[in-house]
Amino acid sequence: MSPQEQPDPATMDPVKIEPQIAPEVEAPPAHWEGDVLLRDGRTAHIRPIRADDGPLMTEFYARVSDESKYYRFFSPMPTLSPADVRRFTHVDYRDRVALVVMLQGRMIAVGRYDTIENHEAEVAFLVEDQHQGRGIAQLLLEHLAQAGRERGLERFTAEVLPDNTRMIQTFRDAGYKVVSGYHDGVITLEFPIDPTDTAIGVMHNREHLAESASIHRFFHPRSVAIIGASRRQETVGQVLVRNLVTGDFTGRVYVVNPSANAVSGMPAYKTVNDIADDVDVAIVAVPADAVTDVVLDCAAKGVHGLIVISSGFAETGEEGRRRQRHLAGLCRSYGLRLIGPNCLGVINTDPGVQVNASLSSVMPSRGRAGFFCQSGALGTAILEKVRNRGLGLSTFVSAGNRADVSGNDLLQYWEEDDATEVVMMYLESIGNPRKFSRIARRVSQRKPIVAVRSGRTTQGVPMGHTVRRIGAPQAAVDAMFRQAGVIQVDTLDEMFDVAQLLAHQPLPRGRRVAIVGNSDAIGLLAADAASGVGLVVNRSVALRPDATAEDFEDALDDAIDDPDVDSVIAVYLPPLDVSGEEVANVLAAVGEQSDKPLVSSFLGAEGVPELLRVPDVAGSSAGRGSVPSYPAVEGAVRALARVVEYAVWLKTPDGAPADLGEIDERRAKKLVSRALTQAGPGRAEEGVELDQTQVRDLLGAFGIDVWPVYPVASLEEATAVAEEIGWDLVLKSTRASVRERPDQAHVWRNIGSAYDLAEAWETLNRVVTDPERAAFVLQKNAPPGVPIAIRSTEDPLFGPVVSFGISGPVIDLLGDRSYRIPPLDAQTISAMVREVKSSPLLFGYRGTEQVDVAAIEQLIAKVAALQNELPELSSLELPLVLAGADGANVLTAAARVALVKDPRPDSFVRRMPDLITTIPE
Repeated sequence: MSPQEQPDPATMDPVKIEPQIAPEVEAPPAHWEGDVLLRDGRTAHIRPIRADDGPLMTEFYARVSDESKYYRFFSPMPTLSPADVRRFTHVDYRDRVALVVMLQGRMIAVGRYDTIENHEAEVAFLVEDQHQGRGIAQLLLEHLAQAGRERGLERFTAEVLPDNTRMIQTFRDAGYKVVSGYHDGVITLEFPIDPTDTAIGVMHNREHLAESASIHRFFHPRSVAIIGASRRQETVGQVLVRNLVTGDFTGRVYVVNPSANAVSGMPAYKTVNDIADDVDVAIVAVPADAVTDVVLDCAAKGVHGLIVISSGFAETGEEGRRRQRHLAGLCRSYGLRLIGPNCLGVINTDPGVQVNASLSSVMPSRGRAGFFCQSGALGTAILEKVRNRGLGLSTFVSAGNRADVSGNDLLQYWEEDDATEVVMMYLESIGNPRKFSRIARRVSQRKPIVAVRSGRTTQGVPMGHTVRRIGAPQAAVDAMFRQAGVIQVDTLDEMFDVAQLLAHQPLPRGRRVAIVGNSDAIGLLAADAASGVGLVVNRSVALRPDATAEDFEDALDDAIDDPDVDSVIAVYLPPLDVSGEEVANVLAAVGEQSDKPLVSSFLGAEGVPELLRVPDVAGSSAGRGSVPSYPAVEGAVRALARVVEYAVWLKTPDGAPADLGEIDERRAKKLVSRALTQAGPGRAEEGVELDQTQVRDLLGAFGIDVWPVYPVASLEEATAVAEEIGWDLVLKSTRASVRERPDQAHVWRNIGSAYDLAEAWETLNRVVTDPERAAFVLQKNAPPGVPIAIRSTEDPLFGPVVSFGISGPVIDLLGDRSYRIPPLDAQTISAMVREVKSSPLLFGYRGTEQVDVAAIEQLIAKVAALQNELPELSSLELPLVLAGADGANVLTAAARVALVKDPRPDSFVRRMPDLITTIPE
């Protein structure tokens, strides 16, 4: 079916089509449908099969070769009978599940499982021959396995003919432990579908290869078509042509303009389809309402990807958002990747490509840093700043509204790009923070990532970005960046300060620094700044103001040779009428030869001054060993401190698994499932608070004991309870509006008799506002200890988050809490406890007894594991835990559960982000 034969794109939504299913069959979960990226970097759509897919199934089967049909059914089966079609298209989405892969309105593959006995199903695939080898069967297997897990299945079996080596390899490569048998000429494969570490690793590797491949073509096109090229000067179309041609692009350039015969001396084509040769990338600069037609033309031409410069999309409001969603969906439905819309474009400085497919007239010099940003306007300023600093870039991308290609895609590409040694990212929004964290952690092991995140305080999302707002607090997002090894900085200038150090100097081995300079005053400033950011000044050399180049050389050599020095900061302020060229030569020579980083404040210059540059055989004028300079020494120290923290993170080994003790995941999941079932569909979706018995049972499944509480409504009832459980009690209000007010007394401790209880009851009922709603409880008096609080939440976009802190209103006011993103290892939890500023209270502060920190860490580990295993657990609070020398006693706990409609953003299947129309506040 050609694009011209498709429904009118103005009325067609290529992403979400209401499924047509038999009314008696329960609809499949919405998250079973989504866009996917194939091995070659092109897109497709996967969804459950529908009862009205008969015609598509028949057409698909007719295109499949006889050999493929034989491999699927083990016998000649040239056509499908009406009964076969009905059997294949009518499923119950529980015991019989079938998924299809769609491309350009056609069915190109189908995979299904049929339950054959309890917890086991037989799985089979059929992929159209021309699409085999694109990783479709692996994708179908991943999605079927996830659907099976959701339906309670534990293993798949498959029967395969011995010479169907490709399918056998598909199962073996899936990462599952495959057990095979041979009988009657057929190989039977059986494998559990639990998401093992190996299976997840295989899936992530395939994701990495596919996303990297999809970006590679944008940076290495053999041919580029500019659609909307113009003869008029200073128009967007003319600027794009000029930048691409004058930038010495090594490939072929085609211009498309239906109203012109030639543009800039090149023949103009009326449509991209009129171009005789292949087109890898199309740059689109036409009005927003004409972009849809361009997509259809490019799809028919076989273009790999689009760079849409055009504005008029989500940045303009609700109508623009719908137009952008349609654009992205249309691109995906035809297998195209999209950068933009409303973007600046892409640049690759590789001399073998030299492509400037952007609106920027600035072609940066060849360098080691890749840069990703979103705002087109900001991208121009960034490229100017890069040039002024002499930093140099390998590649540059401005993703604009980020309707499709995102920072995650670029990270996947840069991980394998030998020309990129440092990654810089200006992030205005994060569509999938959990996936970003996973990819960034892996990339950071090989290449440093320096990031600026706008809207940190407000967690705001720019108008044009159709992504959901992160609900997690800023501190949690910052913690995610730290866990991933991302060097997060506050400003663009600081990003360049750090990047130029990473690009030109080796990593430091530790925090010890030496300061060498010809100014006592600035040397003191440097020492103060270093101490303030956690660096240790082990050596400070104050030269004369008129120190010679030889003086600097001797002092720098001594500092670098000092085994107690890891980095050197050089400060040079020239005397009057002195150029400093001789000192610059010394700094450049030392920087080139040193295995320790050397930074400078040289002549108050910024970036890598010409005098301090070392030529690079790769073509950059500021090669490895060039000495970065900072206008103020504080900037040099701050950049060095950021790099030191990264180096420390890089050398820190992964921690051992956290000690969880005895846990019962299955029991916990059953408890939550039962609570949601009892609540009913409506309440379950909104979320329900678990009662104290349910909370204790849930936590008990993970080995967390909660001290029982006994609700009491009157003094008589309280006395009866006390006589039953024994004295030495605490009477307290559990109403949040009472217990969270620092001016409201809500606890009476050490109740040892009926007299004490009567006094406590009378006093609290007198001082507590609205005592009838105070929800008083009795509880046994716990051993003394430091009050701590552990909390976890499930953010719909961010995923699970765990926090820790000392309890108390002052601590809450100061925000002295640490955050981490599960899963957590023992080392991460240990750092989490010690990170809070009030942590000395746990370690014998002012002569107090040190508490059992190991018990606290195990409690955090259990809460993190519980939250990580149960996405339905929307929140879990242990607001009062008394940590003493002999353990940690959980006195108060609360939990809320809610039905999860969609899986976590980074779940056990590969799928592209959903396209959303509106942004919830």
